[in-house]
Amino acid sequence: MKKLKIAVQKSGRLNEASLAMLKDCGISIDNGKDQLKAPAKNFPLEIYYLRNGDIPQYLKDGVVDCAIIGENLLVEKGQEITIVERLGFSKCRVSLAVSKFFEYDSINDLNGKRIATSYPETTRKFLNEKGIEAELHIINGSVEIAPNIGLADAICDIVSSGSTLFKNNLKEVETLLRSEAVLAVSPSIPDDLSPILKKLLFRIQAVLRGRESRYVLLNAPNEKLDEIISILPGMRSPTVLPLANENWSSLHSVVNQDEFWEIIDRLKAAGAEGILVCPIEKMVL
Repeated sequence: MKKLKIAVQKSGRLNEASLAMLKDCGISIDNGKDQLKAPAKNFPLEIYYLRNGDIPQYLKDGVVDCAIIGENLLVEKGQEITIVERLGFSKCRVSLAVSKFFEYDSINDLNGKRIATSYPETTRKFLNEKGIEAELHIINGSVEIAPNIGLADAICDIVSSGSTLFKNNLKEVETLLRSEAVLAVSPSIPDDLSPILKKLLFRIQAVLRGRESRYVLLNAPNEKLDEIISILPGMRSPTVLPLANENWSSLHSVVNQDEFWEIIDRLKAAGAEGILVCPIEKMVL
């Protein structure tokens, strides 16, 4: 049976989260130390551990069929590659930063300046759109040190928490794009691998829905049921079960994590009691 070839980052911030996603999808990987590729034990899948910056080219060339990769790299090196699912982890942004002593009022302050970056295409496109002419210095790794050693007046690099900028006396002044891990597919993926890709995507989506949702159980007086049901956003409608006390019922529903606290406050105000919240491992629609 043919196997779907998926690339993940060999090492770095995406590696562990990518493997955790596959594990949550029920995929068990024979992963020996320092292997460049490893087969899955229970799914027609083969993992390729690659340098992050090389993955877009491997996708273009059809060496791998799909990849878990940062969207920022596709913007820089693989705009023709299709994203089939956003994965919600490894969120970051590509930003311009200057020395904290640089008096920055607007992007026009970078006219004629030197900018160090690992993302020349992204940076050049942004500057062109803003009508800014600047000299780009392409650096692979440790971009944030460039202003401190006099190599550049500004940098353009990925930012997560901002702590690295702070440690290097830099301040973020412009955000070029926001990024997260995505599942991307090679433009030349063979047709006979499409069913395996769909099966993998189905599992990933079930995991993502589980991560984004919480299972809520609560008790409510029957005279308040209609009001409480109107608050709960069930997949179709909340489950309502009678309790031993004939004046009370138990309600079960699923709540989006982003709306969770607001909904809980409204439920309590409406008379709900004994509210129990449980994580959802996976949710299949």
